[in-house]
Amino acid sequence: MLIDGRYRVVNRIGSGGMADVWCADDTQLGRKVALKLLHPRFARDEEFVERFRREASSAAGLQHPNVVGVFDRGEWDGTYYIAMEYLPGRSLKQLVHDHGALDPALAVSLVVQILKAARFAHRRGIVHRDIKPHNVIVDDEGRAKVTDFGIARAGASDMTETGSIMGTAQYLSPEQAQGHPVDARSDLYSIGVVLYELLTGHVPFTGESPVTIALKHVSEDPVPPAQLNPDVPPALDAVVMHALEKDPARRFQDADAFAAALQHAMAGDGRTAATLPERDPVAALEAADRRTWRTVIVWILILLALAGAGLGAWLLLRAEPRVVPDVTGRQGDAAAQTLQNRGFEVRILTVQSATVERDRVVSQEPLAGEEAPEGSTVTISVSGGPGEAPVPAVVGLTRTAAEAQLQDAGFRVRVRREFSDSVERRRVIEASPPEGSVVERGTRVTLVVSRGQELVEVPNLVGASRASAERALAAAGLVAEVSEQESTDTEPGLVIEQDPAAGASVPRDSTVAFVVAIAPPEVEVPDVTTAGVPVDEAVASLEELGFEVVVRDEAVPDPTQDGIVVGQDPAPGATAPPGSQVVIRVGRLAEPTPTPVPTPEVPAP
Repeated sequence: MLIDGRYRVVNRIGSGGMADVWCADDTQLGRKVALKLLHPRFARDEEFVERFRREASSAAGLQHPNVVGVFDRGEWDGTYYIAMEYLPGRSLKQLVHDHGALDPALAVSLVVQILKAARFAHRRGIVHRDIKPHNVIVDDEGRAKVTDFGIARAGASDMTETGSIMGTAQYLSPEQAQGHPVDARSDLYSIGVVLYELLTGHVPFTGESPVTIALKHVSEDPVPPAQLNPDVPPALDAVVMHALEKDPARRFQDADAFAAALQHAMAGDGRTAATLPERDPVAALEAADRRTWRTVIVWILILLALAGAGLGAWLLLRAEPRVVPDVTGRQGDAAAQTLQNRGFEVRILTVQSATVERDRVVSQEPLAGEEAPEGSTVTISVSGGPGEAPVPAVVGLTRTAAEAQLQDAGFRVRVRREFSDSVERRRVIEASPPEGSVVERGTRVTLVVSRGQELVEVPNLVGASRASAERALAAAGLVAEVSEQESTDTEPGLVIEQDPAAGASVPRDSTVAFVVAIAPPEVEVPDVTTAGVPVDEAVASLEELGFEVVVRDEAVPDPTQDGIVVGQDPAPGATAPPGSQVVIRVGRLAEPTPTPVPTPEVPAP
């Protein structure tokens, strides 16, 4: 198969989660290349394509003896490829698988080369984020080269979602395992894990699932490598443990400091630090291969001899049986001490338990009261607590369904109810801790459950001023909608009517409309004193304009003015609001005053 008219596929080298890697001949330059071809199912995913492109861009800018070179990249047949330097050597993972723990000097030599590659990348703002033995190739010249920058990030560019965990669980830094931001110190932690594996033959943490392993990186301390491989000098053991500090601020701050500590540790062990990087790993491994069969044969003979001696010693020195004490329910340390005082060896297993307090013995084997030989092993299972689990996704579920899911996952539940304009009544608005958080089983998860929209009572606004009505609605959480209407019955500025009516229950933030009275415009008072206007006509014309008419009599001496409007107040031409009073004076003819008759004088007797 010819890819992009240039690369002729020879054979598959390997396959990963994102891509297959093929050995191919570059027909233009006449050389072999490693061709990394993105899986077609990912070629339609913009995020994967961007990561793939970023790998090429990141690695292409890293021209260094300990970094696999990138020659070309392109698009072909609906997917994408990267053409890289072809290395016929083995990965560090294969070396550990074939040889087990490596000689400390050889392990340090390889790791110093990895640190040189990391230093070169870090100084250019690139963090690898997935350094592991699988991604380090040792070529035929014994040179270690770092590859696979597929999830590297340059500067502030980070294509993964906030909180997501990327990388391989066995080599994750604690901050990666928790989804926190990473920097160069995260790579140094991963390199520390690689060194640990080279020195001991296995990784510091294992588990049934990637989540379990990631949690151990966060919360557990590894067994020091010197306890697993006595050939590891104390100074080198201390360097490894320093590289595996949980807090980034407590581990090596840059690759130079890490490399210097390694060389100093080996120099303190009688090795020459200056010659460490020049040690030939291939020659050392070939020598190890030659020694392997001789070593195996010698050990078989030794084991056979020891087995025969052991059988004879056991027949002669069989230990007397002893009664195993009951340590169930006791603290782990106290239980172990009790068993050791009785002459037993102790094996401690940590188990999850939702019913037994942390650090208390859950069970023992042999059981209490049974007899066992002195010096035999008693296994005690100590509670590590209920274990941890992710909080399930419950937002949007009904309260009953959410409680059932949380309880099935091992959590306790507390419910708090709140009003919500957007979430249906009796459904979950949010959970705390939030869904996806990994917390200890038995933790109380608080559910915020919707009470639906909050209803409030509409206050009585009729008769109140506009300002008072608006304040009352705002205090009740309602919105005012005001209109005006002319009124002669209500004082201007007071509320005439409202909708909804007072006492109605409505959702908070609902609109309440109310009408405010305003005075009608003033009208001109007509002249009703024109000669000859009858009283009835004057009253009718004023009332037609909306005035209230008050009629008052006024005595007149002129008979022609009798029953005629002789005056008005307000005066003609003045303006007044409808409904106001207009006083008209109507002439009434006055009766003539009688002339007094003088009384005759009567003479005195």
